[in-house]
Amino acid sequence: MASSPLTILFEDNHLLAVLKPAGVPTMGVEAGRTSVVGLAKDYLKHKYRKPGNVYLGVVSRLDASASGVLIFARTSKAAARLTDQFRCGEVEKTYWAIVEGHPDPAEASCVDWLWKDERQMKMVVCGAHQSGSQQARLSYRTLRRLPAATLIEVRLETGRKHQIRLQLASRGHPILGDRKYGATTAFPHGLALHARQLELEHPVRKTPLRLEAPLPAAWRKFGIGS
Repeated sequence: MASSPLTILFEDNHLLAVLKPAGVPTMGVEAGRTSVVGLAKDYLKHKYRKPGNVYLGVVSRLDASASGVLIFARTSKAAARLTDQFRCGEVEKTYWAIVEGHPDPAEASCVDWLWKDERQMKMVVCGAHQSGSQQARLSYRTLRRLPAATLIEVRLETGRKHQIRLQLASRGHPILGDRKYGATTAFPHGLALHARQLELEHPVRKTPLRLEAPLPAAWRKFGIGS
């Protein structure tokens, strides 16, 4: 039996879904650094005794400081079909976040235009006519009010860089631990942002697939369990 520092959420001949730890980049790291892709490939290589390189298609990513469910394709056919699902908005993406303050209203839809400010090295909210901007859409609802923060559930409709972090921060409710976007409240490890659930169609079997990731231990400090 192969062991791995990753928690495996789902595995078959076509897909591999894992619980991404906060602080570990999805991919794109320099040689010698840990990434989720590297850990997942090592797991498959040892479990199935595969010689040479292991194919693993990256169809979505999470910010390095976030945690949650991350799905990979084990074949090029599955990768192409999953990529189409993500691109066409057919994947239901649900996140949990702990934000500063108490959002009012407690439930809302948010639509903004986002643009990458290369000088500040971060995303910013801009006007619709800004060259290079992209529309970002999400909805949120309050799950639990805490003394100085709120646990919310976010349904992501588009997949822009730092979208959840920026759209919530721009409304005065940055995610705990997110100093880049104005948070003043620390979080034990990474950000209080967790990809809780993915709902999609299995790319080969064509059956519904629901993947849910348990919460990291750091959330227990705020009385929120898995």
